[in-house]
Amino acid sequence: MTIGELARRTGVAVGTLRMWESRHGFPEAVRLPSGHRRYDERTVHLVQQVQRRQEAGSRLEAAIGAVTSIPEIPPASVYAEVVRSQPRLVPQRLRKSTLLALTWALEDECCARAQNPWMFGAFQDERYYRKAQSRWRDLARTARGAWALGQFTEPAPPSPGEPVEVHLPPSSPMTREWSLVCLAPDLPAALAAWELPGQDRVPDGDRLFESIWTLDPVAVRDAARCAARLVSFLGHDTDSALAAADDPRPPAAVDLEQATALFNRVLAYVDRVR
Repeated sequence: MTIGELARRTGVAVGTLRMWESRHGFPEAVRLPSGHRRYDERTVHLVQQVQRRQEAGSRLEAAIGAVTSIPEIPPASVYAEVVRSQPRLVPQRLRKSTLLALTWALEDECCARAQNPWMFGAFQDERYYRKAQSRWRDLARTARGAWALGQFTEPAPPSPGEPVEVHLPPSSPMTREWSLVCLAPDLPAALAAWELPGQDRVPDGDRLFESIWTLDPVAVRDAARCAARLVSFLGHDTDSALAAADDPRPPAAVDLEQATALFNRVLAYVDRVR
């Protein structure tokens, strides 16, 4: 498309697009022999992402740098990405019943303390999400965005105040994962778990998962960035969450009081599910 069409599609003036290109090398155009610029469909999406990041408070050069550095193909697994980017976190083997208690505790803390978080949950299969749907509706009411990933037969159309149901293709590694990410400046939290193979005959509550959970803001940003990129690749708008995950400001540390409150919730739920 021409630069005029790109301006019309994005709402960014032609003069502004030319200024961005001369100063920052973005958006990148294909030059015809005549010297005229031409842009592909992906450029529309990239320019819109820059706009959203600016609206969220990013400087222009930071917004362009963040958008152009994102690979076209996202990581396939939140668990694998967290393990790769945070090698100091040690996985633990947890039974599903224990993992469920930890998940409920994290959800409760996010609902009670986090101010307008971005939430991502991976449920493997639709039937597991349906059991948690009422809880996630409550979480979504106070969240800036909430996305639930699973193998949905017919995902519900997105509606305001409801979690967005994101269908996972059967070939996705995420169909074996259980994840929860709460991206918020006042209460970052992430849980990523991968179900061990060969458990077809194991009772549901005894299924084992390699699990990592953390309140470290940097690790949570990594998990949120991975989840947001994956959801975006599957056709949903997560630019606001990506902008928050790429925020250059140093994240606040979680204090001892918050960690203690979460631990107490975990203990209460572990006792209940056993």
